[in-house]
Order: sequence, then structure tokens, then C-alpha cells
Amino acid sequence: MNEFGVFISLFFTIVLFSLLSKEFLTLKTWGGILTISSEVGIIAVGAAFLMISGEFDLSVSSVFAVSGMTMAMLVTSGVDATLAFLIALLVSAGIGALNGFITLRFAIPSFITTLGMMMFLRGLLLATTGGFPVKIAGDYPILDILAGRIIGDLRLHAVWFVTIAAIFHIILTLTPYGNWTYATGGQADTARALGVSANKVKFINFVLSATLAGLAGCIALARFRIVEPTAGIGLELEAIAASVIGGCSLRGGIGSIVGAAAGALIVGMIRVGLVLAGAPPYWYSGFIGVILIGAAIIYKMTRGKHVRW
Repeated sequence: MNEFGVFISLFFTIVLFSLLSKEFLTLKTWGGILTISSEVGIIAVGAAFLMISGEFDLSVSSVFAVSGMTMAMLVTSGVDATLAFLIALLVSAGIGALNGFITLRFAIPSFITTLGMMMFLRGLLLATTGGFPVKIAGDYPILDILAGRIIGDLRLHAVWFVTIAAIFHIILTLTPYGNWTYATGGQADTARALGVSANKVKFINFVLSATLAGLAGCIALARFRIVEPTAGIGLELEAIAASVIGGCSLRGGIGSIVGAAAGALIVGMIRVGLVLAGAPPYWYSGFIGVILIGAAIIYKMTRGKHVRW
């Protein structure tokens, strides 16, 4: 695994925005960056696992919204907030399981399966809510646990992000399941010959990806106390971009959680840095695209893969 590209991108992003704004390197700004990066980062951890195993999930943005909406609707209906949170995670896991089943049982490309699921879930949200947001009122301990304020702009979900990234980094690098994930994405036939069930690994990673997206959705609800049926649009591309910037290959078999987490941090830095620099908000996508392409080029160069014209 080579994370050289993402750390080069990270370094130049810090240098660029520190030159554009004197406030960029302050503790307050970095508290905000960690907070903003956390939701994308949590999703990126699941996306990285799935991409390393050779698949990817475009439905995470809709799962993000479905999970938050499920929790909000249950809480407003009188269900205990902690129970509502657990139900929302189960719903998210169920969506991931359905994605995995359809993709693997019918040998459909995950791009098609999850794109269809993304559109279906978004339509379902708009139909059931009439396009209106759902708010929750009152104080609930689970909301403070998910996204309570620590100090300044730094919130607890930054701690959740770091903790989740650390746990899944250990799983990916120090456990047999991590080896199975790499083998499934890199050399599926060899993995099967060694007794690894490639489809089972992929199925588990589909569930993991959706569950973490659901967790991020509940965290967003805890942070804002409101959820829109359009919440999370574009998050699927940000999560994939963070993973690719972090060194994950769309072909599978290559990548790391550390790289994906660093990629998510770059995404947060760009979002905050552009605001501090006074740049128009629509520059954000352009910066993500440039860094994504740059990271891909560096990745290829560091692996000695050059194309001759």
C-alpha cells in the first residue's frame, strides 16, 4: 500500500490555504475541519473497505438521508431516541444487505445496483415526506453522544471518526478478514482457491458501507436536529473521491483506511479553506476534481506505470 500521493496532496492543500488565509492554521479552524471531515470520513471508511474488495456503493448518500429520516420520524412519533438510532442503523444495514444480495446473486455491476438503489431511496424519501424536512425537539442523551460539542467548533463525531478509522485500520491490516478483503479485490480466483468466500466478503462489506453511511446520517441529525429528504446529495462522490485520493483503486485490491481518512480530511480542508479564502462556493467541486486527478497521477507514477504516447 502506497499512501505517498495522499500525503503529498495533504501537504500542498495545507500550504495553499495557509497562504490564502491567516486563519487556516488556527485551532478553531481545525476544529471545524475535523467536524466537517468526520461525516464524509466515516462514510469513506466503509467505501474504502468495499472498494478494496472490488465493489463500490453509490447509494450511501441516500442511505445517509434514509437513516437520519428514519431516526427523526421515530423520535417525533414518541419512540425512545436510542432505540430509534439502533433501528436506523438496522435499516441502513438492511439496505446494504439488499445491495449485496442483488449485486452478487444476479452478477449485476455494483455501479448499476447501487445507482438504482440511490435513485429509489431518494424518490421514496421525497414521496413519504412531500419534500418537507423533519425536525426533532428536546434533549436526548444519544444526540449528545453522537455529536455533542467538545470545545469550540470541535464535536464528538470527530472522535467517532478517528475511533472508527483506527478500529477498521487494525481490522484491515492485522486480521485475517483484512487479508481476505485484499485478496477478494486483487485476485478473487486465487482467494477462492485458498478457501476464501469472495462473495461473502463482498456482502459483508456492502453491509458495512451502508451501516457507516447510516451512522453518519444519524450524526448529521444529532448535529442539526433536522433532516431534509435531499440530505447527503453528492456525499457518495465525496466519499469515493476521499477513498481514491487516499490510494484506493477502483479495480480493487489496493487501498488503506489511513489513506481514505486522510482523503476525507483533504475534502474538509478544501471546504473550510475556500470559505476562509473568500472563494465562491462552486469552486469546491473543482478543487476536489483537481486533487483527485493529481492524486491518481502521483499514484500511477509512484508505481512506475507510465503511458507511452
